[in-house]
Amino acid sequence: MVDATTSAGNGTESAKNHFSKAVEEAKAAAQALAEGLTTEAKVRSDEAKDKASAYAADAKVKAAGMADEGKARASQAIVGLSKMIDDNATLIEEKVGPKYGEYARSASKSIQDAGLRLDEKSLEELTEDAREFVRKSPGLAIGLAAATGFMLSRLFSSK
Repeated sequence: MVDATTSAGNGTESAKNHFSKAVEEAKAAAQALAEGLTTEAKVRSDEAKDKASAYAADAKVKAAGMADEGKARASQAIVGLSKMIDDNATLIEEKVGPKYGEYARSASKSIQDAGLRLDEKSLEELTEDAREFVRKSPGLAIGLAAATGFMLSRLFSSK
């Protein structure tokens, strides 16, 4: 005959073993899932970094293009101002005197040369020139920045 307590003990033991196995399998599945999610997160993070780098590179190219275009427009405006001054030098000479007409021509020539130098230099050279100017004359640089800001605010203020 089979002892009831022994078969009940074996059933409990068997249930404990099944439960332990089930817990181990659940732990392994959870760990595998966590590893899969970690890998997926890393892949998506790398993709996002790559996209951000591509956007940054595209923005840098566009900004450089816009800066080159702005430099060309500024150069053209400076040369145009020079031409306007030179065209009016004769009138200045007639109204104020030959000495002032010559000053106007000299200023026109200097402005034209500055415009041409601006057009010839690359953005990197202009940036380095600006840095060097600020290093040599920080007070003058701050004064020019303040004067330019004041002038622009007056130019664009609505009255």
